[in-house]
Amino acid sequence: MNLEQIFGLYNYWIVICLMMTGFYIVIASQNMVKVVLGLNIFQTSVILMYVTMGKVEGGTAPIVPPAIANGHAAEAATGHAAAEAIIYSNPLPSVLMLTAIVVGIATTSLALALIVRIREEYGTIDESEVLEMDLQS
Repeated sequence: MNLEQIFGLYNYWIVICLMMTGFYIVIASQNMVKVVLGLNIFQTSVILMYVTMGKVEGGTAPIVPPAIANGHAAEAATGHAAAEAIIYSNPLPSVLMLTAIVVGIATTSLALALIVRIREEYGTIDESEVLEMDLQS
């Protein structure tokens, strides 16, 4: 494996770095807001990975040409256009990742709302202090 092949996969290196960063923040931090931030970084890396894998080099959006949509498929399939192979990108990864973004926003907003409520109840957002206060009561 030469250097060009390694650096040619820069998207995957970015994904790996983001994943490790997000995972480290989740594991190492006692601050609940930082944990939510780490989860968001991890989620972003997963979304970036799926979008990177779903991209087809030279692919176009899978949109039906107007001639075929109007019922003139025989006319559209003749001539020079029929000889050219059209490469389409798969829209499924992008659609699934849009759904993941919406779920991530909902999860983040719920987590932040719970953190605000915990702060009001315990006066801190440090996980170890909250657990200690909970055990004392």
